[in-house]
Amino acid sequence: MSAPADAQQQTIYAPAVIANTSISTVKFLSACFAGAAAGILGLVNWAGFILFLASTLFTTGVIHAVNCKGRPSKYFQGGVMEVMNPGQDNAFTFVLVWTLFYGLVEDGRGFWLFIFC
Repeated sequence: MSAPADAQQQTIYAPAVIANTSISTVKFLSACFAGAAAGILGLVNWAGFILFLASTLFTTGVIHAVNCKGRPSKYFQGGVMEVMNPGQDNAFTFVLVWTLFYGLVEDGRGFWLFIFC
C-alpha cells in the first residue's frame, strides 16, 4: 500500500512544471512591458500602480482562458489565486523598468548619459 507522500509525488507531472516556468516568464515580461509603458506615458504615483494591476489582471485572464482552458486548479496548486499573484520579483521589476523609462523619457539628457556611460 502506498503512503500519502507517494500519492502526492505521483500528481507532479514534469511537463506541467516546465509549463509553469514559462508562465512565470510571461508574467515577468508582462511586468517589464507594463513598467515601460508607465514610464513612457509619464505616469506617477497611483496611476502607475493601477496600470500594473490592470496588466496583471489582463495577463491572468489570458493565462486563465488560453493556457489553463478555464480550469487553473488543474494546472496550479493554488488555482486562480496563484496565477493572479504577480510575485515580489515582478513587482520590483515593474518599478525598476518604470523608473528607468520615466527617467529616460521625461528627462531628455538622461538618455544621452545612459548611452555614453
